[in-house]
Amino acid sequence: MHLFQYRRDQLFCEDIPVKKIAEEVGTPFYLYSFNTLSNHFKAFDDAFSPIPHITCFSLKSNSNLGILSIFAGLGGGADIMSGGELYRALKAGFSPKKITYAGPGKTTEEIEYALKNDILMFNLESSQEAECINKVAGKLGKKARIAFRVNPDVDPRTHPYISTGLKENKFGINIKKAMEEFKRANAMKNLDVAGVHEHIGSQITKIKPFTDTVKRVKEFIKELKEEGINIRYFDMGGGLGITYKDEKPPHPRELAKAVIPILNDLDCTFIFEPGRVIVGNAGILVSKVLYTKKSGDKNFVIVDAAMNDLIRPSLYGSYQEIIPVLKKRGAGSMVVDVVGPICESGDFLAKKRKVQVLRQGDLIAVMSAGAYGFTMSSNYNSRLRVPEVIVRGEKFCIARKRETYKDLVRGERRLEL
Repeated sequence: MHLFQYRRDQLFCEDIPVKKIAEEVGTPFYLYSFNTLSNHFKAFDDAFSPIPHITCFSLKSNSNLGILSIFAGLGGGADIMSGGELYRALKAGFSPKKITYAGPGKTTEEIEYALKNDILMFNLESSQEAECINKVAGKLGKKARIAFRVNPDVDPRTHPYISTGLKENKFGINIKKAMEEFKRANAMKNLDVAGVHEHIGSQITKIKPFTDTVKRVKEFIKELKEEGINIRYFDMGGGLGITYKDEKPPHPRELAKAVIPILNDLDCTFIFEPGRVIVGNAGILVSKVLYTKKSGDKNFVIVDAAMNDLIRPSLYGSYQEIIPVLKKRGAGSMVVDVVGPICESGDFLAKKRKVQVLRQGDLIAVMSAGAYGFTMSSNYNSRLRVPEVIVRGEKFCIARKRETYKDLVRGERRLEL
């Protein structure tokens, strides 16, 4: 449940009209509901309260400091993928003891940075990575807590670009060959083999892929313990989906009800890495209609937001609901392509979409844009990255300022050879 609702045909975020914010901030901009973010996090975290666990929010889905500080304040942890995300997590107030570091390509500098901050655990993806972390930890006189990401070869039944748990994916180690890697790492003097990690994909809308994975990994953990490897953490990753159009994903409590009975006797602390399910429906992208035009039998609505602001429709062909900020009674509807100003045919937010008839100056809201929206944005065509705004009740704050032209060239210089 999110707090973007119509009141007398006007879209509100909590208790503020979206139109009012647009008038003060300008368009386009990302808009988030504080109470939706907080409620979603607590709904997930509370669902797993019967078992020892840490809810590590996935920074790759949304890394705004204002948003991260909400989850840190609620006692959450952080799932990071880079040194930059570690920096953000620490700035936002997450305890290093609740930070897990995933990703297949950590650099020596990033590993050193994480070790110096004594994070909870590295999630490893290869034997060479284990060797590298062992070497860096030895150099620093530290012992690195690690888990290997195992690939259980379970089909998450999602888009192939965000499926990560099949044997043909680049992530993790084949679970059938993982024992050898765990034993090898366990013999390295600067590594503490503390956990097992898995993550099969994103935007998963069925429970069965989760339960199949948990059962498979649970048996593997038991085998590791029988070999004398002291596994204390089972990192189950994330991936629970949300409703963009007509999907009906399970509520976190339904997922918990299905997996907790499987996990009860494992004697581990369980780590979860939710991202999209927390922030996806807690944010929207607000944009203004610049022009409308007809070309042949096609109608185009050209708005001031573009693929550089929200790339999911262009990259994945994904559906994002588009609604008017102001409903107009009797306005009628039409089928349009909603496109941006970028010089690419792939620059669109929606194709062949039935919407209220839109005119120059109208405002639209692109729904379910809180996850993988701003974090995947760019300066393509030297466009300024947009502001991020957070609403709480009747107040709002700008959590990230709109970039300026000076920001575009910061760090660059003219050639002076």
